[in-house]
Amino acid sequence: MLASRPVADGQREARLSVPAIHCGACLRTVESALAGVDGVLHARANLTGRNVTVRWRDGSLPPAIVETLAAAGYPPHLADSARDGPDPVQSELVRALSVAGFASGNIMLLSVSVWSGTDAAMRDVFHALSALIALPALAYSGRVFYRSAWQALRRGRTNMDVPISIGVALAFALSVYDTIEGGPHAYFDAAVMLLLFLLVGRTLDHAMRARAHAAVEGLARLSPRGVVVEREDGTTAYLPVGEIVPGMTVIVAAGDRLPVDGRVLSGVSQLDRSLVTGENLPVPVSAGAVVEAGTLNLSAPLRVEASVAAGDSFLAEIVRLMAAAEGGRSAYRRIADRAAALYAPFVHATAILALVAWFSVTGDLHLAITIAVAVLIITCPCALGLAVPIVQVIATRRLFDRGVMVKDGAALERLAGVDVVVFDKTGTLTLGVPRLRDRDHADAKALALAATLAAYSRHPHARALAAAHAARDGRLDPAVADVREYPGDGLEARRNADVVRLGRAAWALARQPRDPAGPAEAGTVLAVNGRLVAAFVFDEALRAGARDAIAAFRGEGLDVEILSGDHEPAVAGLAGTLGVVRFRAAMRPEGKLARLNSLAAAGHKALMIGDGLNDTPAFAAAHVSMAPSSAVDVGRNAADFVFLRESLDAGPLALATARRAGQLIRQNLAIAVLYNGVALPFAIAGLVTPLVAALAMSGSSLIVVANALRLDWRPRRKRPLRAAAWRAEAGEGLAR
Repeated sequence: MLASRPVADGQREARLSVPAIHCGACLRTVESALAGVDGVLHARANLTGRNVTVRWRDGSLPPAIVETLAAAGYPPHLADSARDGPDPVQSELVRALSVAGFASGNIMLLSVSVWSGTDAAMRDVFHALSALIALPALAYSGRVFYRSAWQALRRGRTNMDVPISIGVALAFALSVYDTIEGGPHAYFDAAVMLLLFLLVGRTLDHAMRARAHAAVEGLARLSPRGVVVEREDGTTAYLPVGEIVPGMTVIVAAGDRLPVDGRVLSGVSQLDRSLVTGENLPVPVSAGAVVEAGTLNLSAPLRVEASVAAGDSFLAEIVRLMAAAEGGRSAYRRIADRAAALYAPFVHATAILALVAWFSVTGDLHLAITIAVAVLIITCPCALGLAVPIVQVIATRRLFDRGVMVKDGAALERLAGVDVVVFDKTGTLTLGVPRLRDRDHADAKALALAATLAAYSRHPHARALAAAHAARDGRLDPAVADVREYPGDGLEARRNADVVRLGRAAWALARQPRDPAGPAEAGTVLAVNGRLVAAFVFDEALRAGARDAIAAFRGEGLDVEILSGDHEPAVAGLAGTLGVVRFRAAMRPEGKLARLNSLAAAGHKALMIGDGLNDTPAFAAAHVSMAPSSAVDVGRNAADFVFLRESLDAGPLALATARRAGQLIRQNLAIAVLYNGVALPFAIAGLVTPLVAALAMSGSSLIVVANALRLDWRPRRKRPLRAAAWRAEAGEGLAR
């Protein structure tokens, strides 16, 4: 109850960690078990985060959620989205894969010696050595499958790991028997190779999901673990952020992030609100200002009255939005889940029928078991399991070579189907760095004086003025002295007997320091004794390749629009420059999220390209997302793709690669299905030994891998791909 929160009248919701979830069958089992609990209204399991979100009718006690999950073999724990340290599941998979690979290589060397022709005594020695290598390898590397199979069987269920475990165990046992009896065949290599190929697919899948979930963990870490609270008697105490309740007064030091939403009671400072607006310019705040959790206090301490608990803050809501989006199912994942539901019962039934039929006809139990093992091995879904991840790995490497990092392998599938591209403005279409407009025509003396004051500040506009002056002359005014910065207003200095101000017009043109009255000029101005000397207008440098990327997307029939938290004139000017008709300005994160949701509701599949913290909910709602490497950490973690070079050519290149990868994935799935359709009758007919079955299984996997390698059968380009050339390169592979 303490870990839950109210979500509606008479309803509560909690998110529980379920580490035992590892496949689509686990999702169905967890959700089905909770659906039968009296009082539970909704349950959604998340394979990426290995957790389940449960909603129930509020009452004196919650339903038997924990007991039900534990009885189903999935004991839950309180979720902690900010856990630290290495991923134990990933570490176990990598170790198991390493052991299986080492054992497989050595056993295959011994098997080659047997196949090349040896006498019976040496053959038995090689078989015995193979058994000594295979036993610890199968025991250690196979634990991943044995545990899952046992958990299912002890509760009267089955899953894909059950036939795998049975096939490995029978192949090893039969090989040991034949080795003891001096038989000509042993299948230790088949058993170990089976685990090796299966572990490759499972390790890749887990790694991709772990990277995707890092975005939620990164957002959760933006909230401090504790905060200084001011008591009514004036004393202070340090409390965990989870104990903050509405009405408490918290003290936020300069350099700290706000722990909860609230209202400023006292203090004057500047906030980095890029989490909310996506804009990098500091925003001045003072008493009465409304502030959000996760925003960064830049310059001075603030006393803030909490308006909500930490669990209901703006930052917590963004985390929940992203976690909910992670629970979605891709098309290929749904196909794999349906195949998994049918695979295990079908294989069990087929193997048992083959065993019974052959024993009834021949009376030879050894032969019947051998054929049943061959059926289990030859129907192993290695090719099916590799069909998707191997193409994703090759596409990922190819894109990385060209400056695009793929954060989520399933995103390649989603990117291939997009029909709308949505851009953020600041930091995406532009570089996010202010630039003095018409700097070559600015008055030299006024620019030198402004740059002298600007040298004392780290404000983006001050840096732009200093950079513009450095490009022309670079010499500062030596008469300027006593420079002071007023957060939110600007800079003030003495120059001989004059008072010089650089900053917000309403303040710089006022006659008295800190006088709120004054002319209504906008922008950044330079004033001497309250009189206007120069006004400076800033714009942003356009990101390289922006025009070409938009033209390339349109050439593929995609619609383009801009969603920005910046002001209307700035967004309209950029849209006009790039020829984009549809744009929206002054949008908060919830506005961008609503727009992406409306596109999805209308049947569109949107690619969201942005860079700010405020874009992360939109990333979660978009069909697929992309961010530049200059984006904030959370933005990079949340995005499916990160382009490492400055140019936006990465967008069309990724689209072309994704579409070709989608074609190869569909071909691989067809190959895997065809292989099983052809190979299974041969195994049932007794024409395939377990060794031949393992080789056939490996051969189908190699065919799938070779087909996937066609994605990269083309000359490498050493220079960045230009919009005029990306389409031609995208089509080269199909022609070849």
